[in-house]
Amino acid sequence: MSSQVISPEKYDVMLGQLGARLDISRLENEANVAIVEHTLPAHTLAAPLHRHSREDELSYVLEGEMTVLADGELTTVPAGESVVKGRDVWHTFWNAGDEPLRFLEIIAPGTFSEFFEEVSRVYPFDPTDEEALTHFEELCARYGFEADLESVPRLCEEHALGM
Repeated sequence: MSSQVISPEKYDVMLGQLGARLDISRLENEANVAIVEHTLPAHTLAAPLHRHSREDELSYVLEGEMTVLADGELTTVPAGESVVKGRDVWHTFWNAGDEPLRFLEIIAPGTFSEFFEEVSRVYPFDPTDEEALTHFEELCARYGFEADLESVPRLCEEHALGM
């Protein structure tokens, strides 16, 4: 690997209640892996049910507990443990606990890490705002990402969460 230092554009954004800070850009390593540090308050859904067609996400919980719904199965991941949210698997996650959740998301390959910064420019958006929805759908298509926005109310109600 070259010793040349690449200065990629780092970000620290909020997507609703989900904090996302790019820690290691995919441009900083030959493996094309990115690491994003996420934060999420107590009793909060992070995202709608979704799936990625191009990457795997590996989450390492630093503080709190993460609840993951993947392929219809619920898993609780405490601090010091990891979970894989593989490509093409419908999944979402939330913080069901009383303490804040903080975790590292290892994204491989790392291109999807750039989605968070891009979507933060239009988020949150009113689902009735056709222009914002069209832009969101274009971003999703570009990143090979599908989101079931209609899953949010059901998940929040079933698991006593906010978003």
